[in-house]
Amino acid sequence: MTSKEEFKYLSGFGNEFATEDPRCPGALPVGQNNPQKCPYGLYAEQLSGTAFTVPRHENKRSWLYRIRPSVIHKPFVPLNVAQYFTHNWNENEPNPNQMRWKPYDIPSGDNVVDFVQGLHTVCGAGDPKARNGIAIHVYLCNTSMINSCFYNSDGNFLFVPQQGRLKITSEFGKLTVDPNEICVIQQGIRFSIEVEGPTRGYILEVFDAHFQLPYLGPIGANGLANPRDFLTPVAWFEDRDVPEGFRVVTKFQGKLFEAKQLHSPFDVVAWHGNYAPYKYNLEYFMVINATQFDHADPSIFTVLTCPSNKPGVAIADFVIFPPRWAVQDHTFRPPYYHRNCMSEFMGLIKGNYEAKEDGFAPGGASLHSIMTPHGPDYKCFEGASNGELKPVRVADGTQAFMFETSLSLAVTKWGEETCQKLDHTYYECWQPLKKHFNPNWKPE
Repeated sequence: MTSKEEFKYLSGFGNEFATEDPRCPGALPVGQNNPQKCPYGLYAEQLSGTAFTVPRHENKRSWLYRIRPSVIHKPFVPLNVAQYFTHNWNENEPNPNQMRWKPYDIPSGDNVVDFVQGLHTVCGAGDPKARNGIAIHVYLCNTSMINSCFYNSDGNFLFVPQQGRLKITSEFGKLTVDPNEICVIQQGIRFSIEVEGPTRGYILEVFDAHFQLPYLGPIGANGLANPRDFLTPVAWFEDRDVPEGFRVVTKFQGKLFEAKQLHSPFDVVAWHGNYAPYKYNLEYFMVINATQFDHADPSIFTVLTCPSNKPGVAIADFVIFPPRWAVQDHTFRPPYYHRNCMSEFMGLIKGNYEAKEDGFAPGGASLHSIMTPHGPDYKCFEGASNGELKPVRVADGTQAFMFETSLSLAVTKWGEETCQKLDHTYYECWQPLKKHFNPNWKPE
């Protein structure tokens, strides 16, 4: 399967893949993982995403056959870039108010910023040292990473591009990710990002476990995000010396470090396993919705989930609100008013979100914290309460999404103050809601 520019992919979610760069046929060992001498004089290296002894159906690992082992690098030293990339959840006082951010600014002019430098943390909870929690970041950049790569020692990244294509080179191969696509790069995988100009997007980071498809229950075998639509890159390598030094940047226990090496880390000639980056086009999501009455809970729009140890409770869900039909009879069709034991962080990739068409713009965000009331604004409520209930299209040309978590999220100082994007008038959108109570009402 290919996309534009002939980037090649393998299809399927969590599959056992086997791939080798066609320039080196036979690079994968036959019948074993770690032969005494690998084909082409390669090194065998295993990348484990789970403990060796987890149940077999949960085990995540891949074998990489590479020109040099990844251990060849100089010592790591602290890296003082991305000053707003943090896991300090105590720098701000708690704030239970509804929050909405205007679109975050992308660097411009002579301010040249690559992906790592452009990482900014909005909110989060938990501790990467204890391997429990999440963080929500935005990336704001305008130039490509040159002779440098990044890997996350603390958890997985789920990318949601909003503006600008990402060209990602990883140890497992190359992939492109456009707005309205998502990408997951798991813990420990090295990657570099090229951009083509001003670029903005969102990142959901999870420390606990790996993303998986939600259980479908009585929906059956098919629906929501189907496994065949997830794409993983085929093997690709470069044998490139870098005498001036290639920078390997890692996030470890919430801090950034860098090490130098004299070669490109993207020298994996072949690999096999089930632990590799993947992407997904949100247009392929098969929407399931209420067809007779009432508004279905938003969990019906879950693309990926990272479960906690409590059955049915997620550390994080990635949920979308895609274009669809609304056909319910005698029903208030927009999202209902809600107080939730979960935290809801929303972003907008494009278009206008149905419950708040004013003020919630692409590249911005909102946060409704645990038990903080939220719901449709005045304009939406009045329109939906009095409109004709005929079949209508909803959210055409729009893609909103939600990172939902069972954790209580703390907003960073950058998120609440420094970015200067917090909309302090957000609460006003609910103030015009009227009292419609009529004590003399009688059933018809």
